Amino acid sequence: MKACLLRAPAPIESNPLEFTDVPIPEPGEGEIRVRVRMCGVCRTDLHVVEGELPPVKSPVIPGHQVVGMVEKAGPGGRRFALGARVGVAWLHHADGTCVYCKSGAENLCDHPTFTGYSVDGGYAEYVIAAEDFVYPIPEGFGDEQAAPLLCAGIIGFRALRLSGIAAGGRLGFYGFGAAAHVAIQVARLWNVDVYAATRDARHQRLARELGAVWTGGTLDAPPEKLDAAIIFAPAGEIVPAALGALRKGGTLVLGGIHMSAIPSFDYELLYQERVIRSVANNTRRDGEDFLKLAAEIPIRVQTRVFPLREANRALSTLKNDAISGAAVLKIEE
Repeated sequence: MKACLLRAPAPIESNPLEFTDVPIPEPGEGEIRVRVRMCGVCRTDLHVVEGELPPVKSPVIPGHQVVGMVEKAGPGGRRFALGARVGVAWLHHADGTCVYCKSGAENLCDHPTFTGYSVDGGYAEYVIAAEDFVYPIPEGFGDEQAAPLLCAGIIGFRALRLSGIAAGGRLGFYGFGAAAHVAIQVARLWNVDVYAATRDARHQRLARELGAVWTGGTLDAPPEKLDAAIIFAPAGEIVPAALGALRKGGTLVLGGIHMSAIPSFDYELLYQERVIRSVANNTRRDGEDFLKLAAEIPIRVQTRVFPLREANRALSTLKNDAISGAAVLKIEE
């Protein structure tokens, strides 16, 4: 099968993903093989490719926002019929036995595996998935629209939940890429006013089109104090500015898996019971709840499609903030 293989992390400008032939994988116990139709391009993929996340499998096929068809089931695999359209997300498997899994926090599992990082992912014609961690894709979403929902959508939804934002509240978004342009649609459904701070004029325009009540530069102060804020950009220097925008008792959520160094800041920014918390992965319940809500709204995703062989270009375009909405790889047939 054709796949984009990462043999060693390197800057995306050096085109480290090799478009090549690799063996078609076989599903094991409780696994399914999915023929990939579309795979979303996520900033986490960029962190994997460039080595900002330390390598755990080498070589590896990145990609964890997969939409495709169930082609084959391994022993014991019976949850999905052959031909079913499914989604494969970041959390490939959790052990189910650690203290976190037993408490319902499988996103914090002690022994997890992750699609496109510790196991091969969806920048390929086929991917293997643990069937218990696979999602049925709701009707009403085309493959291109559905792919970004599987990480950008789910993680943005978890960030919204962790922010504690309530109807009538004021919520700040720092960075307005794939996750934010989905999350704002949920926030508006919840009657939340969104204030979007982002450096790119195209992203500011998209935020306004999707209902933001204010847009400004990344470090600009919003006109009113915020009840909560989410930083989607992987830039630690935003943290002091976002804290300064919060009211007393406000919550700042860090929505990325990797972030550059956070500079020191005066305690006064954190005082008055402001809170900083991170988002780590997601639970299956997050994914199930979000996909159900996404179908009800319905969420509409702005996408730019690249052929699989141009995965390096897609990631480079993402790195340079040149995509409005989400990038998606189309697997050539």
